[in-house]
Amino acid sequence: MIDEKKLIEAVKELHAQKKNFSQSYDLTISLKDLNLKDPKDQVEFFAQLPHKTGRKVPVCALVGPEMIDEAKRTADRAIEQSEFDKLKKNDVRKLASQCEYFVGQANIMPKIAATFGRALGPRGKMPNPKAGCIVPPKAPLAPLIEKLQSTVKVSARKSPTIQIRVGTQKMSESDVIDNVRSAYDQIIHHLPREENNVKAVYFKLTMSPPIKLR
Repeated sequence: MIDEKKLIEAVKELHAQKKNFSQSYDLTISLKDLNLKDPKDQVEFFAQLPHKTGRKVPVCALVGPEMIDEAKRTADRAIEQSEFDKLKKNDVRKLASQCEYFVGQANIMPKIAATFGRALGPRGKMPNPKAGCIVPPKAPLAPLIEKLQSTVKVSARKSPTIQIRVGTQKMSESDVIDNVRSAYDQIIHHLPREENNVKAVYFKLTMSPPIKLR
């Protein structure tokens, strides 16, 4: 387990380090005794945190005509199916770098894959059902987009290290602590041997040296 006293002290110490911008808090977990060539030992899931992570998470909706109006109201970017063929490769690559999550309408997923797969696939950003990002026609988008603001992708498939953003200095110390606890708990329950696979846990700001929590 993470030492509760160390966590509280680390958050207080880092929260007091002021810059002329709000830095992000990163939680890094170094793993051990995993064979990442074996899919059973690989880690990839979407963690739902109790609080937003402090920065706007840009969401792009890729939808048919029946959903485009709501998508334009609720998502940061909304692209209707009829526009797909008009997009240039550079437009798609730019979109892939600008948005963190992509929501896709279920019945046009083959078209989405054909148009956006080469740009989104390598970045792990294709609409993912595990994050709730493949939706039926006319599904309400606002609740999903709100939920994605406190969702983080956790991945350890090629390297035995997990690093996720759990907050910013704009957030209250208690909210950051809640997010760290929740993220750590979810991560260990996705490891084959739970805490026996944890080598070390570090906590830091964008521009600070790491503090070891475990």
